[in-house]
Amino acid sequence: MSEMIHPNTEQLTLQKKKKRRKVLRTILRTSLILLLVAALLLAGLFIYRKTDTSKTVTYRPYTASQGTISNALSFSGSLQLIDNVIYTADAASEVRTVYVAAGDQVTAGQKLIRLSNGQTIEAEFSGRVNQLLVGVGDKVAVGDQLVQVADFSRMKVSIRVDEYDISDIHVGQTARVTVTATEQTIETEIDSINYISASTGNVAYYTATAYVDVPAGVYPGMQATISIPQSEAQNVVVLNLDAISFDETNQAYVLMQISNGTMRKVSITTGVSNGNYVEITSGLQNGDVVYMETKAEEANGGMFDGLFNFGGGQNMMPNQTRTMPGGMQFPGGDGTQRNFTRQNNGGGQGGGR
Repeated sequence: MSEMIHPNTEQLTLQKKKKRRKVLRTILRTSLILLLVAALLLAGLFIYRKTDTSKTVTYRPYTASQGTISNALSFSGSLQLIDNVIYTADAASEVRTVYVAAGDQVTAGQKLIRLSNGQTIEAEFSGRVNQLLVGVGDKVAVGDQLVQVADFSRMKVSIRVDEYDISDIHVGQTARVTVTATEQTIETEIDSINYISASTGNVAYYTATAYVDVPAGVYPGMQATISIPQSEAQNVVVLNLDAISFDETNQAYVLMQISNGTMRKVSITTGVSNGNYVEITSGLQNGDVVYMETKAEEANGGMFDGLFNFGGGQNMMPNQTRTMPGGMQFPGGDGTQRNFTRQNNGGGQGGGR
């Protein structure tokens, strides 16, 4: 009878280690292969997405409307008094008579104060007693202030006009002064222009002045916006500027939908523009609906959303044409204008187009 040979413990341990290493190598190779395949798939999908030129395109609608459009130069300034006098004593004396009180309205030539030396203070212009600085019996010295009268009904506003806009400003031009605090607008005109620049910087500024008959509640020093209209078109077809495109020859055009749902270019000519809307002088009529193409990337999610989402929604699909699908929902509103008049505000106290 042959004797049975049993492997010792060390041999068994060595065999088990060899088997485990073999299994781990197999798993590692398989994992690497799977990762490589996945990377190739992702790269292929990414390249396909980047090279595919047939994309879903959405359109935003805009409606042409009838209205009035204007543009203007706009400046900032503050209201200043024109007539303002503080009367003083011409010699040492005593106040004998005070004819007015603070806040009284006075007219030109009206007596205000009489001193013991015979000096009589009379108003030089119609206005209001802004300050009464003495009373009967007060002793005054030479040069002491007695009373202040100011005309608060008529003021002036001066604006700084830079060298780029001064050619568009002239005496007699209509101006609208809007008081910031009260939101009141006053119609006036440019009264004078000082063409000698006092600027020391790189841009020359000139001073234009307008006189304003102000309502009650408006006081000197209040800030105001001065708008000087440049051009205006009334009862014309007006369209949002966002709806307009330009071709390689700088010809303006819009997109309009035809019966089969596709888009066609329609050339237009434009007139007065205020930076938001523009007058359409030919090519469109009141009520016409036009469209602006929106980029497909704006309608989709991120890169991976487009890679893995092959279902519905707005993700790009190959071989689709630029048509208007039935029942399509447009992003945003209809683009119809609400207010065509807009001022082009300049920075600081200078003007701007």
